[in-house]
Amino acid sequence: MEQEVRTPAPDTGGARPRGATRGLVIGLGVFVALILLRLITGETDITSSGTMGATLALAVPIGMAALGGLWSERSGVVNIGLEGMMTFGTWGAAFGAYFSGNPWLGLLCGVIGGALGGLLHAIATVTFGVDHIVSGVAITILAPGVTRYLSDLLFTDEQGGGATQSPPLPSFPTWSVPGVGKPLGSLENHHWILISDLAGLVRGVLTGLSPITLIAILLVPASFFLLWRTAFGLRLRSCGENPIAAESLGVKVYRMKYAAVVISGGLAGLGGVFLAMVASSNYQEGQVNGRGYIGLAAMIFGNWRPGMVAGGAGLFGYADALQLRGGAGAVHAMLLLIGIGLLALAVWRGYKGRYVAAVISAVVAVGVLLWFFLTDELPREIVTYSPHITTLLVLAFAAQRLRMPAADGMRYRKGEGA
Repeated sequence: MEQEVRTPAPDTGGARPRGATRGLVIGLGVFVALILLRLITGETDITSSGTMGATLALAVPIGMAALGGLWSERSGVVNIGLEGMMTFGTWGAAFGAYFSGNPWLGLLCGVIGGALGGLLHAIATVTFGVDHIVSGVAITILAPGVTRYLSDLLFTDEQGGGATQSPPLPSFPTWSVPGVGKPLGSLENHHWILISDLAGLVRGVLTGLSPITLIAILLVPASFFLLWRTAFGLRLRSCGENPIAAESLGVKVYRMKYAAVVISGGLAGLGGVFLAMVASSNYQEGQVNGRGYIGLAAMIFGNWRPGMVAGGAGLFGYADALQLRGGAGAVHAMLLLIGIGLLALAVWRGYKGRYVAAVISAVVAVGVLLWFFLTDELPREIVTYSPHITTLLVLAFAAQRLRMPAADGMRYRKGEGA
């Protein structure tokens, strides 16, 4: 008798060629929609180089927090302490850069600061079995107190320093692609359809780049390669799916979890370095301002996949950049895009037979469109909190298609499978 044996297809992390093509198509579609929105509303900041450059800058700390959360949760450890680890990163960057006078040592100290926060989380959750949420919240509460004490101890007697901020820090150089600035700026100022928009996009992402921005961009494909194309990554992900089975195959589960959570903290610390040394010129208390939590939202929106996580960080970065650069008018214009998108979603859900969801989407779409056509601008409070509102809306619509690691957040004790 002959028996057919089928080998299941390996998990490629959703990064198959068709997945990459689909991502490019979605990105192109979004860009075209923004171009049309600019033409209809006349809000030039929607696709300006200033907005695109600010999007990239604002996406870096969110993206690093999200990537850090991905590393941790792929090993099965929920890391809600990213906010605190970013805070350690901001202070570590200030300490290293100020007392050495070298921004690169500030970068190293910031990453180490975040990694130490990750190590503390790993000790609590992996070794002692503390609930992951409790440990993460504790680190987030602990970090501001520790950094304030250390600032009072080390920065108070320094010029410009104090308990809530550091003295001015040495800065990183900025790099631009030669020959991009002025020619593309001239094209952008003509406001031609597509040509000026492309010029604004390219000019925004290729000028005034810091080294940390380039490092952050490179870390996305590097994380995919390490997690989905190496034996180390396979072992680490197996701990997040079924640690008992992984242990039975000889995987050092504790070691993998420790490595993942420490790397997670280091990535969050890198985001903190960006906030202290690129987005600002010194460490300031409260500098992280919820970006660790938004990073968690970007990780969930990205379905625990590096490429999609980067897209989620870009979305939240764009929402923040738009309210900073374009103000109330640009954010008000986005209501039209949201309303049309919801109408398209209602049609799609109706086509799929999900009639209740289709009706709800249609009703919300009509309400958003009426809001757009009956008003000229949004209240200042809504504009200010538009990035946070975007976070809630995206999570609400993305929650139905998520697939988290099977053992994410579960307590694991060595030898449970024996």
